[in-house]
Amino acid sequence: MLGGAAVLISLLAPAGQAPVPVAASAPAFKAVNYAVAVDESASLAPEDMRAEKAAAARIAVGDVSSSSHVTVFGFAAAESADQRAVDPVCPRTTLDAAGRESIGGCVGKLRSRRKNEGAGTDFPSAIRQGVHELSTGTDPSTPRVLFLLTDGEMDVTGSPQYGDPAHRKDEGQRQLDLELKDAAAHGVQIWPLGFGPAPDKAQLDHMAAGGYQKGCVELPSARPQADKVSGAKDVGPVLEKIFAAAHCLRYDQGTSQRPPATLEVGISPLATVGSIVVDKSDPAVSITYFDPSGHQVPTSGTSHDSHFELAGADDAVEALKITDPVPGVWKVKAEAPEGHRSLPVGVSVLWQGELRGSLTMDPPSPQAGQRATVTMRLQTREGYEIKDPADYAGLRVRSQLTGDGFAPQTLRLTDDGKGPDPTASDGSFTGSVTIPQSANGTLKVSGTLTASGLSADTRSESGQVAPGVLPVTTALTLHPAPTHPGTTLAGTLAVHNAGNSPHTLRLSVADLQPGLLSISPAEITVKPGESGTRNVTLAVAPAAAFGDRLGDGLRLGGTVTVVDTTDHDRPLVRSPLTVQVTPEPGVWEEYWWAFVTAAAVLAVVVAATLAWLRQRRSRRDPFGLVLQLVSEEGDVLATHPAGHGHKQWYEFAVVEPHRSPRIERRSNGPYAIQRSPEGGAWVRKRGGGRTRLPAHGSVPLTDALSLSLGEETRTPKGRRPRPSRPGSRTATAPTEPTAPESGSAYESYR
Repeated sequence: MLGGAAVLISLLAPAGQAPVPVAASAPAFKAVNYAVAVDESASLAPEDMRAEKAAAARIAVGDVSSSSHVTVFGFAAAESADQRAVDPVCPRTTLDAAGRESIGGCVGKLRSRRKNEGAGTDFPSAIRQGVHELSTGTDPSTPRVLFLLTDGEMDVTGSPQYGDPAHRKDEGQRQLDLELKDAAAHGVQIWPLGFGPAPDKAQLDHMAAGGYQKGCVELPSARPQADKVSGAKDVGPVLEKIFAAAHCLRYDQGTSQRPPATLEVGISPLATVGSIVVDKSDPAVSITYFDPSGHQVPTSGTSHDSHFELAGADDAVEALKITDPVPGVWKVKAEAPEGHRSLPVGVSVLWQGELRGSLTMDPPSPQAGQRATVTMRLQTREGYEIKDPADYAGLRVRSQLTGDGFAPQTLRLTDDGKGPDPTASDGSFTGSVTIPQSANGTLKVSGTLTASGLSADTRSESGQVAPGVLPVTTALTLHPAPTHPGTTLAGTLAVHNAGNSPHTLRLSVADLQPGLLSISPAEITVKPGESGTRNVTLAVAPAAAFGDRLGDGLRLGGTVTVVDTTDHDRPLVRSPLTVQVTPEPGVWEEYWWAFVTAAAVLAVVVAATLAWLRQRRSRRDPFGLVLQLVSEEGDVLATHPAGHGHKQWYEFAVVEPHRSPRIERRSNGPYAIQRSPEGGAWVRKRGGGRTRLPAHGSVPLTDALSLSLGEETRTPKGRRPRPSRPGSRTATAPTEPTAPESGSAYESYR
């Protein structure tokens, strides 16, 4: 589609400039100069323009450097004498707290042009304007890079300044090439991003290759590249990703959801400064931020050693800049009034950090011709080991061995679990080297870590070529195990002194923030001829030393060193050490087994009690008893099966005792019966107490009637009911009650 929309953003990194190490207490990050040029051509749909505005605001408020500068302008094409290709919107603005707060307002002035206002896409004019803004009156050492976003191709066919209409397309291409050369000459990178089906990827690639090619670091990810996405909804996230690559930032995308919702985004333990960027889509959405511990954090000021600064709270995009952020999963709570909940809210984070390494060579003083193993372990600036390989994605590790008597040798260090590397993807890069036979003095092994978004770190370890026999040899054995703040770990140091004089050994823990781990004793004197072991102790710092970083656990990655101070500080041991530190367990964590055991015992007791109560209740339940009315002569006049009673008492009455006597169930009747666990039953008369009714006996109810028990009707489990015995008496042929056989149903309740 000709006349398509485009956005242009500019940013440049100076060539060959090495990253500056970042202080843990006061992170400092390089400023950048970039210009945002938004195509205002008529081809843009309202949602396209909204996405471009949000994209420009996202990178501006999300920049982590308060010394950066941004310029915003719109562009399309000048198709008559009274039109102009470029519309200035925001002048060069410093992205300090005030600048970040104001940038959303000026970005909001961008608009789509009407067709009679010049609807083409004049890339040469946009690039010319961007280079001018970035190179006029600015420090050439400050980064400059151009990002170009477009939903179409270059279209200058309606622009008179490009000459005869028949040749305007070719002239436009010629001027575009000239502007690209000028951008390269002024050190301006170009990062094109197209969206929708119309942009020509080949044209985007041409613009990326035409500008300045050296990035902020010597990594492929920092070299200008062109991107293309399917729709406007992807412009913001992809632009943030491109901006991070060009500015040597790290970018991580969080979740997206319509409000009210709680979104999540992770911040790496390597981050020393970061911006949580929230694309609210609607300024009416309000945002609250919570750290990984669940604490709501302020939007300005300092809390728990972190500093906070919010920008854009009243705009569609806001960002919370955090210095020294607590690592982990942050939560962003989005709320909105009725009528403002239809658009999604998305969260992301831009951050820069510091990566450190600890370097060891084993043995630290090798002999000529001996093979040595070199290991470089990745750490945070505090000395904590890194758990997630994604934190150091794209890392380049370089190592070299130098020394007296031989030419420098390049070492290959890998983290693939092959050869000398014991475990893949554990943050330890390992290689091996044979010490040249010509080596005759000092040795030095060095390693350099380089990763986009992380300040480079170079470590070196010095040693000496050992003679045939060392006067003192040592072997350190530690017993690291999961431990808690304030506790200790035991170990032993085997020592052997073959010389004729005492030697003093100095023990220490290196490559770790001072105080987190300490070893004692700090010095050991080995007597002449001594051979044996010495006990050593590693002490873990109290919980206060870890602050909010402890979380659910940390891995401390130090190096235990043993140096022979008597022999020119010859290193005898440099042993990598990993200590897993977890919070002091609570009562539940420490005594969970006792709670579980007690709960199991209680459950058994409760189950047994309930079973006993059920059995007791069942043994008293009158259900199944057959009640018989017996005359004075012993004839059975009526029978009645009892049901379940009220509180295990079956209440009944005798109806028409002188004419046609029978038993009927009556609530609050004058009589009640309950099964006896010992056999038979208990009969209760109103106002007369309880009377025992034996299984083969009777109790009087009235002057002429008695109550006895007939054949049981409740069938025990596993037994089938027996038929009535031949000759048994019924109501029409009364006889003496037949005694049940042993093992009858109701006898089973005795």
